[in-house]
Amino acid sequence: MADHDHYADSYLRDILTQTKSIAVVGASDNPERDSNLVLRFLLGRGYRVVAVNPKFAGQEIAGAPVYATLAEVPDAIDMVDVFRNTAAVPGVVNEVLALPRRTKVIWMQLGVRDDEAARKAEAAGIKVVMNHCPKIEIPRLFSGAS
Repeated sequence: MADHDHYADSYLRDILTQTKSIAVVGASDNPERDSNLVLRFLLGRGYRVVAVNPKFAGQEIAGAPVYATLAEVPDAIDMVDVFRNTAAVPGVVNEVLALPRRTKVIWMQLGVRDDEAARKAEAAGIKVVMNHCPKIEIPRLFSGAS
């Protein structure tokens, strides 16, 4: 289990290097929202990205297909990036645990932390990152990345 008060750079780097596909839960179509900026950033870094937001299901956000739920995503997802408030995290974790294909990482954005949900995910073999943003960590960890 990770130390959720301080993540080793190697832990974050390994996650970001091994991840190929990301579902952004709570993605917005508003280009000024953080979830939209991060989704675009991740697409620009070469990740395969899908958005999960029932409000926009069946549409695209920045070229990424949008699904109502994680269960509707047709392909395996390596990482679920949670852009929802902390109260929504247990439901997202339960949805991830119910998926037929193993998700490797649950990543909670800045300001989002749920230690009990993290323990539940980690007990199922899923890595967890809380209160961090990949748009911040990727440039910090991979010199020259932007």
